[in-house]
Amino acid sequence: MSMLPVAEAQDRLLSRAKPVQTRETVSLPEAEGRVLAADVEAKLTQPPFDTSAMDGYALRREDVPEPGAELKLIGTSSAGRGFDGVVGTGETVRIFTGAPVPSGADSVLLQEDAEKIEGGIRATFAVRLGQHIRPRGQDFVEGEAVLKAGTALDFSRLTVAAGMNHAALEVWRKPVVALLATGDELLPPGSSPAPAQIIASSTFGIAALARKAGAEVLDLGIVPDDIAAISAAVERARQAEVDVIVTLGGASVGDHDLVQATLLAAGMNLDFWRIAMRPGKPLMVGSLGDTHVIGLPGNPVSSLVCGLLFLEPLIRKLASLAPVRRDAEVETAVTLRANDQRQDYVRATLSRLPSGALCAEPFGKQDSSMMKIFARADCLIIRPPHAPELPAGSPCPVMMLRPDLLG
Repeated sequence: MSMLPVAEAQDRLLSRAKPVQTRETVSLPEAEGRVLAADVEAKLTQPPFDTSAMDGYALRREDVPEPGAELKLIGTSSAGRGFDGVVGTGETVRIFTGAPVPSGADSVLLQEDAEKIEGGIRATFAVRLGQHIRPRGQDFVEGEAVLKAGTALDFSRLTVAAGMNHAALEVWRKPVVALLATGDELLPPGSSPAPAQIIASSTFGIAALARKAGAEVLDLGIVPDDIAAISAAVERARQAEVDVIVTLGGASVGDHDLVQATLLAAGMNLDFWRIAMRPGKPLMVGSLGDTHVIGLPGNPVSSLVCGLLFLEPLIRKLASLAPVRRDAEVETAVTLRANDQRQDYVRATLSRLPSGALCAEPFGKQDSSMMKIFARADCLIIRPPHAPELPAGSPCPVMMLRPDLLG
């Protein structure tokens, strides 16, 4: 099987992915980042009555045709405790922000535009009809579908949902991703490794990436290089009816790489497993029935790069979420050498030039085993296959690791 271009591999993976169509109802605190499965209609009208937008005096506009008009103070309307009477000719009611506008009044005079006099006030400015009044239903009315199905819930949308008197919302279920790390040499963090052992790290980065993309994560732990053990872990994932099985390591075809063979024996339909990219060539993609299977390289940096390119967009499509915008164009701080047949993802830091443009400077060493520089990197410079040498100062495409830096 020849190496597949990155873009074609992404298209093949995402083309058969369908958003999760299972609904569930969650409380508002659990709904952040979820996608609505149904329209959300207001259960009440907001504001429920004509409301003062400012502290001042509720009055009849016709009683204040010009500055100097004097009005008799007959009561107070405050938030939660309105004035029960009627504002008549030549009368006013002291009113506070959020309080109901009393019957008979049609405008509000700002408190700083009034002078107190014996038994009332004198207006120092003219009043415009309807001034500083929020009419009933200005925000939304009962039965109005304010939030539509397919909307991703963020802080502002959760606020309006709460304001519409919803304590819970109907959303699409999060896709569930099972993570399975394989390797006799792997130990969990906190262990004391023997000379031939290493600490497993990829699981934690991929789990964090999956959760941030919108998934629930089922961690199947570390499994030895043993067909029976791998088969048992895969069966656990299938019994849990997960949407995606992600393996870490062992997906190539070496003597100790048993994941692909075990999955094929379990009925996996293998789509592709070699990508024309660096790092991350031994990526495996397939399916077990309706379950997506992604075999990530065991190397931590390779697994994270492949996770960003393939797992993140897959999860977000399954979760009905828009893709994360990571592509950008910046200047290169150094001359980039000509590339071979594989698409390179070069770890780099970003700085801001005096012109305001962003400039990417690659690390001198790019070995895919070096986690430290990945943690320090802001972006990955993308070098397409067979790209010619690129002089310093030239524009170059990057994949942002921290998209907020673009702002």
